[in-house]
Amino acid sequence: MRPALILAVMTALAGCEQFPEVDAARAGREDAPPPPLLPLDELLAQAGTPTVSPETEAALEARAAALRVRAAALQAAPAAP
Repeated sequence: MRPALILAVMTALAGCEQFPEVDAARAGREDAPPPPLLPLDELLAQAGTPTVSPETEAALEARAAALRVRAAALQAAPAAP
């Protein structure tokens, strides 16, 4: 019960936090109309085909391999009592 109460209070306090980056991004836009809604097909056509650089692909493959090794090590480790 006590950890749940502490978590609830911490969450409530986090909701009171100010975010200057968000406020600065919204400055002068309070009365602006919302952006128009567009069909998904139109948005996808504007975006074009996504591309991944060879460097990014190599970095992602290396990270995936490292995560597989870590997962295998965790599965092989004995469970803590």
